Amino acid sequence: MSKYLIDKFLFTVDRDPDLVERYREDPRGTVDWWEAERANSILGCHSGEASTWLRFEDTEREALASHDYVRLFELGAHPFLTLTLFIAMFERDYDEPLAFQKEYGMRLQHFSLPYPDIAT
Repeated sequence: MSKYLIDKFLFTVDRDPDLVERYREDPRGTVDWWEAERANSILGCHSGEASTWLRFEDTEREALASHDYVRLFELGAHPFLTLTLFIAMFERDYDEPLAFQKEYGMRLQHFSLPYPDIAT
C-alpha cells in the first residue's frame, strides 16, 4: 500500500479546480488517467522528471474511484487531505452550513484512538 500515492492524488487533485470537477463527475476515469499520467511525476520538479514504479493497489484505486473517504481513512490517507478535497466536491450538495463536514465526522465516528497511521 502506498499512503504516499493516495495522499499525492488527493493533494494534487484538490489544488486544481478543473481536476476537482473532473474527479467529481468521472471518478474512475480521473483515477485511471491520473495514475497513468501523473502518479509518477515528481512533485515540485520540472516536467520530464518522473519515476516509474508508483501504482495504486486495487483497494486504493477502488476507494478513490468510489469516493469512499471512510475506506481511504482506513487505508491511512491523511484526513485533512480527504476532508478538503471532498468538501470542494460535495459541500455544494448540502443546504445546511457545515453539513458535509458533519456527515464526514459522523461516518468516521466509529474510529477510536489510535487512528490509522497517517505517516507517509
